[in-house]
Amino acid sequence: MDHFDADLLILGAGPAGLTAAQYGARANLKVLVIEQLAPGGQTLFIDKLENYPGNIGEKSGFEISQDMHRQAELFGAVFLTETVTALEKEGGGFKITLGNNEIRRGLGVIIATGSKYRTLNIPGEKEFYGRGVSYCATCDGPFFKNKRIMVVGGGDAACDEAQFLSHLSDQVMLVHRRERLRAQRALAERVLHNPGIETRFNTRLLEIRGQQGKVTSVVLEKTETGKKYEEETDGVFIFVGTLPQSTLVSGVEKDENGYIITNQNMETSVPGLFAAGDVRASPFRQVVVAAGEGAIAAHRAAGYIDTIKGEAYL
Repeated sequence: MDHFDADLLILGAGPAGLTAAQYGARANLKVLVIEQLAPGGQTLFIDKLENYPGNIGEKSGFEISQDMHRQAELFGAVFLTETVTALEKEGGGFKITLGNNEIRRGLGVIIATGSKYRTLNIPGEKEFYGRGVSYCATCDGPFFKNKRIMVVGGGDAACDEAQFLSHLSDQVMLVHRRERLRAQRALAERVLHNPGIETRFNTRLLEIRGQQGKVTSVVLEKTETGKKYEEETDGVFIFVGTLPQSTLVSGVEKDENGYIITNQNMETSVPGLFAAGDVRASPFRQVVVAAGEGAIAAHRAAGYIDTIKGEAYL
């Protein structure tokens, strides 16, 4: 086993990867975490992570991520800032190729690369992200209580989130570029009959505008006529899908959207390869869920690695 750089390689340092790093290190594994940006992932952009258990002091996502990073390092996990360009099974373990062409090898791998929100790529979307533009109603909805809220999308996620937001404000507007919702019929019907949600079909969002660092209005277009008009709003929640960061992983079972399928132990269809967090096919994507999955993945990976080493407790 001397040619392995680590017992456990963790790709990604969002909540799932950071928690897996802590649990893996506490299991006395040699853990190497590879993250191309900064530890924390999308959590870094959450202003107040008020729905994370125990976070009564309203720490930001950045602060929580720093705490998780330090905690993992205190237990012995090592972090490397680099891009992973290839992952392959090799002998009794795995080989990782980095962006600088260096190689890292490990006995087990946890994929915790997460997903990214599909964006509209319209003017104002990037500029007002975190200042009125959001992709998570559960995370940011409470900041818009009793305010004007616009939801963009027509699928299950958009309808689910519009329903959630309607409990916080009766001024929710759902805009969809087609003539009917593509969400499941029962879910769509609940939205259409919700008095707190106004639905506008054949409507496309063209631009997000703001003043003094926050969203104040949007520019909409009627797709049937091409007519453009401005609408006042305090927040824009965009739900037009997510993109799992799973292209690196080949040979594993994925769902139709590219999310990695695992069993309840976070085991993929490839022995020794685990997945946790937003890259995994899951019905609910939250920081607390990702952390729990990271813990499970590390626990099961430790058992797998101990078995390979002949150190499993029988």
